[in-house]
Amino acid sequence: MASPLAVDTRPHNRLLRGIRAIGERAAAELKQRWRALQHVTVSPNRIGAIAQAALALNNAWR
Repeated sequence: MASPLAVDTRPHNRLLRGIRAIGERAAAELKQRWRALQHVTVSPNRIGAIAQAALALNNAWR
């Protein structure tokens, strides 16, 4: 059986989950809207400029 988490670990994990959820939601939205990003298999760090441009256009259209 796993030991209980330390007092500081739970809030830390909650914050990380929240940040990760925002990032994954943004990636999913970009991939849905921009067909060019649907089949990208490289690291997100390598397609940063493309993703930034798509995000800027996405925000302009809202």
